[in-house]
Amino acid sequence: MAEALIRVEHLYKSFGDTDVLKDINLTLNRNEVTAIIGPSGTGKSTLLRCLDYLTVPTRGKVTIENDTVDAESYTKADVAALRKHSAMVFQSYNLFKNKTALGNVMEPLVTVQRMPKAQAEERALKYLDVVGMTERKDFYPSKLSGGQQQRVGIARALAVEPNVLLLDEPTSALDPQLVGEVLATIRKLADMGMTMVLVTHEIHFAHDVADRIIFMDGGVVAADGTPAEVIDGRGNERLNEFLSFVNH
Repeated sequence: MAEALIRVEHLYKSFGDTDVLKDINLTLNRNEVTAIIGPSGTGKSTLLRCLDYLTVPTRGKVTIENDTVDAESYTKADVAALRKHSAMVFQSYNLFKNKTALGNVMEPLVTVQRMPKAQAEERALKYLDVVGMTERKDFYPSKLSGGQQQRVGIARALAVEPNVLLLDEPTSALDPQLVGEVLATIRKLADMGMTMVLVTHEIHFAHDVADRIIFMDGGVVAADGTPAEVIDGRGNERLNEFLSFVNH
């Protein structure tokens, strides 16, 4: 039976007069991959960033595990507790240029979790191996391809051993020939049972890997279901328009 890990209740986000998210209500399950798709500017990345309060919602509640943050009344401690459950993988890698691949993965373990360096190195090596980057552990970002840098970014997120991995269009900054290696890494994590929420334009990949597809349009959840229901079903006119556009 599916076990809820994340709950989003009546979530709104406005930037000035622009309403980006409008009354989002979702329950996301443990050990499932949820892909969020939709046209640009419909709130996909904003929703993802609200899950760990990189973007603060205007109102509504986010719960991961048993930690809830209410946008209208929260403390720094509430946000810190929420963030312990998740780790974000960004579009643009965000690696420290003056640190090796190994140093980048160790960084949050040493500075945020106060882990002893020997223990941090052992854990960092474990996750560099998961993403196939052990042989590049002593390379600086400038000596790594975009795909390799993103795989180091994924290892860094995994190393804090989050309950859920949040991925914000992790292939959008990559040259087309490098996309495959990052998608293969995400597919491997899915096979390992990692809970992931993925914002992506890679519709075929989302169809193959995700347990659930959320289609966002105009700041609302316009379709929500299995890949077969959402992508193959084509029951939504706006979704049909979007899919015919991205599949060309």
